[in-house]
Amino acid sequence: MKKIVIVGGGASGLHLATRLGQYFSFTPCLRRQRKFPIAQVTLVDKNRTHLWKPLLHQVASGALDANVDALNYQVHARTHGYEFQLGSLKSLNRKRKIIELEAVNDEGGNELVPERELEYDYLVLCIGGHSNDFHIPGIKEHCAFLDSSNEAQQFHQNLLNRFLRLETRVDKKLQVAIVGGGATGVELSAELVDAVKLVGNYGRIRPNAMEITLIEGGDHLLPALPKRIGNNAERELAKMGVKVLTGHHIAGATQSGLTTSCGREVPATIRVWAAGVKAPEFLTRLNDLNTNRLNQIEVETTLQTQTDPHIFAMGDCASCIDSNHQRVPPRAQAAQQMATLVGENIIALLEDKPLHHFYYRDRGSLVSLSQYTAIGNLMGALVKGSLTVEGRLAGLAYRSLYRMHLAAVHGWPRAMLLYLIGQANRFVKPKLKMH
Repeated sequence: MKKIVIVGGGASGLHLATRLGQYFSFTPCLRRQRKFPIAQVTLVDKNRTHLWKPLLHQVASGALDANVDALNYQVHARTHGYEFQLGSLKSLNRKRKIIELEAVNDEGGNELVPERELEYDYLVLCIGGHSNDFHIPGIKEHCAFLDSSNEAQQFHQNLLNRFLRLETRVDKKLQVAIVGGGATGVELSAELVDAVKLVGNYGRIRPNAMEITLIEGGDHLLPALPKRIGNNAERELAKMGVKVLTGHHIAGATQSGLTTSCGREVPATIRVWAAGVKAPEFLTRLNDLNTNRLNQIEVETTLQTQTDPHIFAMGDCASCIDSNHQRVPPRAQAAQQMATLVGENIIALLEDKPLHHFYYRDRGSLVSLSQYTAIGNLMGALVKGSLTVEGRLAGLAYRSLYRMHLAAVHGWPRAMLLYLIGQANRFVKPKLKMH
């Protein structure tokens, strides 16, 4: 029996584990009849639950409860034909085709599961990425990051504590500075505006008690999108009271605020870093896998690593030039497309069929401005060129992205049921998580 190990349970890793688990979980009778190969699929992740990363800004603001919307890997694995192992990748031995997982400890440091080894015939690395601080002094020590559900929940608790100080008049104002005018920074800014208004309904906080400053190094927000869309987003945020600074690069951070390269001081009680993405540094030490300056693993157009055809990499931790000679951006839609291709190629290898090559298809991008509006562009077979959308149509398209993710990991019937449950919760639960 072939062994397929997938390290990383983000959107792409979970999608791949679900696809392969279901493919290889046919009944033995049907598998023999249709000559399906036999394989065991194992998903490894350091967390017990999965939450779609584009939703982390909503967890941070309190618009979403991670404990309700998170997916449990162990339960999901049991119903979708794969195995789940809790742990973090420690080392890779390509000669023996073995990965070593770190020990699992509890909150007190007590060992729950010792270090262990997993054998593989095909290994898929989709560990994702995290914010790039560019080695700027003070960023790691004094800024919050939103790279994981735990970090988003910690940010939310800090935010609630600051709201309490506002309500009891200990603080007169709450100053928040967000660095990075990409999707995360723009969406978080809008969510925080909404959050302070909702808290004001429950307590005694004035809507103007929070000052939000969004800082972008480029000449417009949403640099991955056309300039007109970034300008539209800036105009909408200005209407909400968000101060936008474009063309400003951060030179340092302290407990009291941020300093730009031109010497400007931006006072901030809460500082959020959402600028740039890089892969984890330990990938550069994995048994001679080729990596770039962002620690990403270099892959071929088949998404096999340049060093070893038995190892695939995808998502934010992979550096790929696709078959159209385009560099694939670190975006959720690219990771989803990569997961589909890796699944096809692993099946092709097991069935002795030709491999497919990766072509990145840009479907456009959408950014949500909380309950106010959404904005972005759509691209694809039904749209020639690029179509700019905003308002209700963009909001509908944005919400459909999460439903498509749910459908990929649960199937459409369960995805629609989860959607209906979510709609019902809107009427029975507060609009903002207050604990």
